[in-house]
Parts: sequence; C-alpha cells; structure tokens
Amino acid sequence: MEKQNRQLAIKQIIAEHTITTQEELGQALKRQGFKITQATLSRDMKELGISWVYTPSGSRYMLHTEAEEQRLLIIVKTLPGRAQGVAELIDAMRHPSVLGTIAGDNTIFIAPRSTKKIPETMKLIRNLVTGS
Repeated sequence: MEKQNRQLAIKQIIAEHTITTQEELGQALKRQGFKITQATLSRDMKELGISWVYTPSGSRYMLHTEAEEQRLLIIVKTLPGRAQGVAELIDAMRHPSVLGTIAGDNTIFIAPRSTKKIPETMKLIRNLVTGS
C-alpha cells in the first residue's frame, strides 16, 4: 500500500508542479511524509513512465500518457465543483467500455469495463475533452 500511495503522490506532484530534478521530487515527497531513497525514487519513476522532456517552457519531468493507459483506473481532474456533472455525463452515455465513475469535487475515477477496454475508454475521454 505504501508503494501505491507513494506512486500516486509522485504522479500528482509531476502533474501539478514543474519538477526539474529528482532531488526536487524527493523533497516534495518528503514534505508529504514519504521517506524515500534516490534509488527507490528512480525505480518508481521508471515504473510510472516518467521521463525528462524538453518543452517550450523548459525541461522537466513528465508522465507519458502511454504508461497511464495501462492502469486499471482512469483519473480525470476538473475545475472545482465540476466533477460530479462531468461524471454524470459520462455515465449517461452508457458507453460499453465504461463500467462506471466515482466523482468527488474536482476528481473523477473512471473504471473501464476491462483492462482490454482501457485504450477505447481513454479515446472516449480524450474525445469528450477535445470535442472531436
């Protein structure tokens, strides 16, 4: 459970902050109460598909979406207070690849019907976001 919580925290930190060094990421984890070595952090980053990426705003660590598509849950972040409405729209579609959703204030967990349906579910969510 510790590893899952730590890896979830790593993904959230990478998604919400510009992280440019492993040391910076390790310090952010320590502020959240995780005790982690550099070797463990490197392994976690490799398992999560986090890599060093050059962007127009500078180099940083990023989570590759291909790695996320193999997870059992799909997590969608919304504006505060909007998650329940978005989850209701997804549920109302009754798409065959979606088993169901759970929504909080600004986060939705989407359960694909099976791991084989994850790419199809991700495509559905991307189409909803982009309007295509």
